[in-house]
Amino acid sequence: MSDLSDDGFLDGRLRVLQPRRGFRSGADAVMLAAACPAAAGQAVLELGCGAGVASLCLGWRVADLRLAGLERQPDYADLARRNAAANGIAMQVLTGDVALPPAALRAMAFDHVIANPPYFLGGTPAPDGGRALARQEQTPLAVWIDAGLRRLRPGGVLTLIQRADRLDAMLEALSGRAGSMAILPIAGRAGREAGRVILRAQKGGRGPLRLLAPFVMHRAPAHPGDREDLTPAASAVLREGLPLTTLFAKVS
Repeated sequence: MSDLSDDGFLDGRLRVLQPRRGFRSGADAVMLAAACPAAAGQAVLELGCGAGVASLCLGWRVADLRLAGLERQPDYADLARRNAAANGIAMQVLTGDVALPPAALRAMAFDHVIANPPYFLGGTPAPDGGRALARQEQTPLAVWIDAGLRRLRPGGVLTLIQRADRLDAMLEALSGRAGSMAILPIAGRAGREAGRVILRAQKGGRGPLRLLAPFVMHRAPAHPGDREDLTPAASAVLREGLPLTTLFAKVS
């Protein structure tokens, strides 16, 4: 993989090499990292880590994490290793399939698992093979969730970002195995339907499901043209690296 761009995340605080024409991480990866409630000293696994953007954003925000990633495509796994080293963030990246994790990973346990599984069930695959694998679901979403729960310690937290119309599949896969769930809808603009959801669930948790107030990404009621119009909250997450974790706190 030679045709790469050097992209800035968190307002340039993090520099990441990504393929120009392959799968490229964006706001969803940053939002996923911001929603993970990891604390210093804990172990975090990212399933399908790609070039490492979500894990590295999390590692930039929280010091002294034990980060690991699993990536099916060797070229992307190599990019994740390069990006981690270039940013001075320790991260172990294993090459393997979520459906059949390598033995080394099956021997590990984590406090947190994060994932941004492929969004699309059908449609025309992207012409670039790497992008197609990252976007088109080949391994069922339930398998991703099963793999995450298996790697979590009891009481560990699974954090997922996914299309809102896949929420039913996520809840079905988690049923009886995780609880204390919280769902954060993400809407592009005020008054619009949520296109994404971030779901957090605790392995073995017994608390009730909570549906949180929507997080709105853009200020204007319609796309204002070729200029950025992030809400202050979205800008704080995407530009400054602030966490979303306070939104998941229970309100009395």
